[in-house]
Amino acid sequence: MNSSRPRADLSRFNNADFPLGAGFIKRTLWYFTNAVFFINPLFPFRSPKPWLLRLFGAKVGRGVVIHPGVNIKFPWKLRIGDHVWIGQRAWLDNIDQLTIESNVVISQGAMLILGSHDYKRPDYPTLSGPVVLEEGSWVGAGAMVLGGVTLKSHALLSAGSVAGKSLKAWTIYRGNPAEPVRERTMTDEGESLQRLTQAE
Repeated sequence: MNSSRPRADLSRFNNADFPLGAGFIKRTLWYFTNAVFFINPLFPFRSPKPWLLRLFGAKVGRGVVIHPGVNIKFPWKLRIGDHVWIGQRAWLDNIDQLTIESNVVISQGAMLILGSHDYKRPDYPTLSGPVVLEEGSWVGAGAMVLGGVTLKSHALLSAGSVAGKSLKAWTIYRGNPAEPVRERTMTDEGESLQRLTQAE
């Protein structure tokens, strides 16, 4: 091994230039709000959560359901559409812009990690990339979506999978790294009932 190579030196890390999007007071107030009303599993009430997110600058639509134990980094970098479900212990580490369109599901324990560090630099500067979850997409339980990724309309990332690249529309992905396994199809409830009646 070449001893003259630059080596990791975390003492040189300096995050002062990273755009946090809010001042110290607002970030501190959100830290405690997040801890008490979102992360706290003993706070079961859903209705105040969209209002609290809006209070801190998030854009939140109608019918949004946020379960207990959800951790949200920066609400001022968050946009949520209508009728979105966010499951228990989901971690929205949105140091960059996170856009969640309508009718999206983020299952329990899922992680949206929008930040990382440049491993090629000794001082590990912060890197980030936006994430977009388009309409009808689904992030499965324990799955992970990394910065810069878009889940196209109705894409499905299976439980425990890792998406480091964008996912095609109407496709089910599985694995680490996530790979397409089959097309996602949906059946209207009326069609299902009609088929069942015909079968009888």
